[in-house]
Amino acid sequence: MNLADCYKLLGLNTGSSREEIKTSYRRLVRKYHPDLNPNDRQAKDKFIAIQEAYDFLMENVKEPEVPPESTASQQKVATPPKVKVTKTNKVKTIDIQPPLSPEEQKLKWQSYNQLQVLLRDQRYPRAIALVEGLAQRLPEDLEVRQWQAITYQRTGRHFVDRKQLEKARVYLKKALKIDPHNRSLWQEVERDFRRIEQIY
Repeated sequence: MNLADCYKLLGLNTGSSREEIKTSYRRLVRKYHPDLNPNDRQAKDKFIAIQEAYDFLMENVKEPEVPPESTASQQKVATPPKVKVTKTNKVKTIDIQPPLSPEEQKLKWQSYNQLQVLLRDQRYPRAIALVEGLAQRLPEDLEVRQWQAITYQRTGRHFVDRKQLEKARVYLKKALKIDPHNRSLWQEVERDFRRIEQIY
C-alpha cells in the first residue's frame, strides 16, 4: 500500500492535511462500519481497508513542526515591521508579519502540500528547490522559513543515514541558521550531530 492508494481510499487528493484525513476517515468509518452493515461482506472489507489506509497516512503524514513557544519575535528571520504595545506601564515589542495576498496564500499552501509529498518520497533536491524558491517569494513569512529549516534538517538526516557526513553537516548547519530560535529543531539537529559523532 502506498501513499497515493491510501489517499484514494479515503477519497482525498495527495498531500491532504492530517485534519482532512481525520475528517474523511470518520465519515467513511460511519458509512462502512460492520455493525451498520452486518450482512454486507464488501462493506466489512472496505472498512478494514479504510482503517489500514488511515493508520498508514497518520504514521507518514507530518505537519510542520512548531516549537513549543512559537512567538513571532522568537522566530524572527527577516526584519518585519514592529509595533510597541503598552499595557500597565510595560512596553512589549511585537513583530508584525505583513499580510499575504490571496494569490500568495494559495501559492504558499500549494507549495506546502507539494513539499510534504517530496519529503515523504525523499526527493530532497526537489524539496530544497521548492522551499528556497518559496522563501525568496515570501521572505518575511515565518512559517515558510520554518519549513525551509525543517527541509534542510531532514536532508541532513538523510545524508547521516547514508554516512555522507560532510553533506549532512552542511545541511544541519543551514537548518539552524535559517531558524535559530526553534527549540524543537535544535533538539532534532543535536540528535543528528550525536549520530554523526557515533559514526566517527
